[in-house]
Formats: sequence, C-alpha cells, structure tokens
Amino acid sequence: MKPLAGVRIADFTLHAAGPFCTHMLSQLGAECIKIESAARPDIFRKPHPVYGRMGPASFDQVASNKLSVRINLKDAKGIALAKKLVGVSDLVCESFRPGVMERLGLGYDEIAALKPSVVMVSVSSSGQSGPDSHFAGYAPLFGAWGALGYLTGYEDGPPIEMRHAMDHSVGMNAAMAAVAAVYRLRQTGRGGHVDISAREVACSLVGEALLFAAAGGEPARIGNDHLRMAPHGVFRTREEDRWLTIAVRTDDEWRRLAKLIDAPHLLSDPRFETEANRHTHRRVLYGEIEHWTMTHEAGEAERKLQAAGIAAHISCNMKDIAHDRHLRERGTVVDVEDTTGRERAALKAPIRFSKSEVGMTRGTPRLGEDEDYVFGELLGLSREDRDVLIDQQVIY
Repeated sequence: MKPLAGVRIADFTLHAAGPFCTHMLSQLGAECIKIESAARPDIFRKPHPVYGRMGPASFDQVASNKLSVRINLKDAKGIALAKKLVGVSDLVCESFRPGVMERLGLGYDEIAALKPSVVMVSVSSSGQSGPDSHFAGYAPLFGAWGALGYLTGYEDGPPIEMRHAMDHSVGMNAAMAAVAAVYRLRQTGRGGHVDISAREVACSLVGEALLFAAAGGEPARIGNDHLRMAPHGVFRTREEDRWLTIAVRTDDEWRRLAKLIDAPHLLSDPRFETEANRHTHRRVLYGEIEHWTMTHEAGEAERKLQAAGIAAHISCNMKDIAHDRHLRERGTVVDVEDTTGRERAALKAPIRFSKSEVGMTRGTPRLGEDEDYVFGELLGLSREDRDVLIDQQVIY
C-alpha cells in the first residue's frame, strides 16, 4: 500500500510549482482531483512549442496521475460544488495569489469552518503575509527574489534564470510540508494552513552565501568553478554540443589526470604544483585539459577518466535521460499515455520505500474525464442533477 493511500486532495493549483506538489503527493498514493473549467483551464494545458514538440509538455509532466473535473468557480453554484468536494477531501492545495481563495469563499477560515480537520496548502510567490505578499510571480522571479539567480552564472556575466528548477524545488518543499501536515492530522485529527513562499524556498538554497555575506564577505557568481578544487568544470569534447564534467579533489588525482592526458609538463609547472596554485591559474589549466577532451568523444573520455579514479561524467541531455538504462531499470523513467493516447516518457517520483510502492498509474487526464466518479460516486449527484449543472455552465 502506498504511504498516502486513503488521502484525498482537492487540487486548485495551476502552472507548475503547485501542480508539481500535488503530482508528488499523488505518486505517494493520494487521490488527487484537479479542478479546472473550460473557461479557465490550467494555462499549461494549452499546446505550446516547447522541448521540440507542439503540445502541453509542461502540463503532461505535472498533471500525470491526477483525476480531472470541471467546476466554474465564477458561479456561486460552482463554489458550492467545490465546497462539497472539499468536504470529502483531506487536503486542499492551491497556488493562486494570496487573497484569491478568500474572495472566492474558499479561504482557509471558510473551509475550516466547513471541515475543521482539513489541511490547506497554499503555494505563492512570497507567502500569505508580509509587505510583498501581493506579488505574483513565475519561476524566473522566484530565484531572482531569493538571490539564487544572482549567484548563478559566470563571474563575467549576468545572473541566470533558474526557471523550472525553481518551480520543482518549490513544489517538492510544498509536498514535504503537506506530508508533515497529513502526519499530524493522522496523529491528532487537527488540520491547519501550510504557507509555502517560493521566494523563501530560493533563500533556503543559498545558506552558505548568506552566512558569508553576514560575516562581511561578498558572494559572487563563479560559473562552473569550485571555491577550492581545480580543475572543476565542464569541457568541450570532439562531438558537437557534447560536454564532459571533471572534478579533481586531491593532489594524487591531479597527478593521475596529468598522466592520463599525456601532459607531464603540467606536473613540473609551479603554477599547478598545489591545489591553491591550480585554482589561481585554473583558466590556463582548463585550456590544457580541453586540448585533450577535444580529441575524444565524451563517452570515451568519461570511461578513461573514471578508470583512472577521477570524477568525470558526460553532461546528460534529455535523450540520455529518457533512454538511460539505470533509470529505466529502477523505474524512474516510465511510459504513460498523454491526452491524445500517445505513449510518452515520464519521470516517477525520486523516492523509494522498502515496503511501499510509489509512482504513476495513469497519464495526463483529459479535461473533466473523471466527473462520473467524482460528482456521481463521491458527491452523490444524480445524472439528472449533473446535466442541469452542465446546462447552467456550473460544470463547464
């Protein structure tokens, strides 16, 4: 049995960060019911050119394993229907701007009055309170607000957008908090409101830099460099856009690397004699190493370096991941159906339990495809009642 079996989620999230949270929870066994409407579908459901194809690629990734129903939240009857769904749910997850759920009549106070044991998880840019709580935002802004973007990039270049890494980091943190709240719910019967600030998630990832700044230092972008190790970076190979990552940790590894690339002159050069010297003169050193990597295919160079006991690996592209034997055998990369019925690769939750299975049992839901079960079986609405609500565009 999955860890969250028996837990039901009313999922009001949209875009990526919130939906990734509920996507993770669904793979842990929660029954996740995604709430949308034809008038206002999740924006990521719309086809858009990304990742080499025209389709809802982002939606496919974060909506897999969920059920889908339509509820028009601009209609009072739609709000009443949503409250009925909340009444049979354990978790309510949302990622609107702070205040939206309250204006809809679905804020935490309202739903807690309806069901005191309910847990609400709110994901927003800057949290539910504070002077910046009114800000809306997308993944690139989360990293910018939290300083992670400032620390990412080359030392002679601008800060870099974090994009999906931030959405998924926020979603994973929200899922962890939701699991903690569910654990308390099971132990005490008490619900609560979980407040996830994307900006604060980004801040939590720059702890060392914050400590350095608090001590009077000035953290800066260092690209692929390391504060101590050298060589440490990504190097071109003979293949077009095929890169090799190398990290040398000790003097012994350095000597083995110099021998492997047939560069004994580097060992007698005082600029590279110690770790500190190699770091100071790393730009010159990287050019020497790339002379060797440029004569090899990435896989060949990777094998030679690893055989010599040096940390090295190809910088994997998406094709590598989709067909990776290790990830396939562990069930991390699985095949599911998209909304057109075509088979596609998907990533399972990166979690393993010795006595529980996790993962996806279905692909991307079509809009409203689970209404017979949700509105009929769970909420007890007759076919005639549902037809009336459809005619009134409450279920729409």
